[in-house]
Amino acid sequence: MSQVTDPTDPADPAEPVGPPTDTPDPPAGGALPGPDGLPRCPWSLSAEDYRAYHDTEWGRPVRGDRELFERLTLEAFQSGLSWLTILRRREGFRAAFGHFRIATVAAFGPQDVTRLLADPGIIRNRAKIEATLHNARVLTEWPEGRLTDLIWSRAPGPRPAPRTTAAIPAVTPASTALAKDLKREGLRFVGPTTAYALMQACGLVDDHLADCHVRAGGHPGSG
Repeated sequence: MSQVTDPTDPADPAEPVGPPTDTPDPPAGGALPGPDGLPRCPWSLSAEDYRAYHDTEWGRPVRGDRELFERLTLEAFQSGLSWLTILRRREGFRAAFGHFRIATVAAFGPQDVTRLLADPGIIRNRAKIEATLHNARVLTEWPEGRLTDLIWSRAPGPRPAPRTTAAIPAVTPASTALAKDLKREGLRFVGPTTAYALMQACGLVDDHLADCHVRAGGHPGSG
């Protein structure tokens, strides 16, 4: 893969990056049956990778500083790109970034940056790579659990389930506040759109559509 030079802004691009946006929705934007007949959010139907991610991961609560550092990093790398691009490289990212152990990434130096820029298993964007190392160094100064507590402190209360994809926002007051919190603490590539994508992916909000079988199944992030 050639080096990615997508113009990403630490302040966040305007393009929504919550549920993957590279899958066209039907006019109504409601849940659609998958190959097994179960209704799903439309974005999950374009690829098997999406369907598995939608069914088993997206919207389920994630806690733990390492786990949230990984997801925050991947959401930042996804900014401006298809989520499928990141999903299919996730194992490559984990291998390249020491499985997102914060202390390990914080210790990366110039040789590691060179290594990462040559690694075809990830998105080779210098600004995002350097931001990841910077963020890890900031987080090593935090007590264990602080990142988890900070992110989950911005989880909003229950709200009605969206019936169509048109009802799902790209940015909310809570994601704007979370982005400000993270930036105030010195983290980079954490704009409000990326923050909302993190909130969706990690179960702070449940944006599975009302008729989606995952929500109906009562997964831990529903409500």
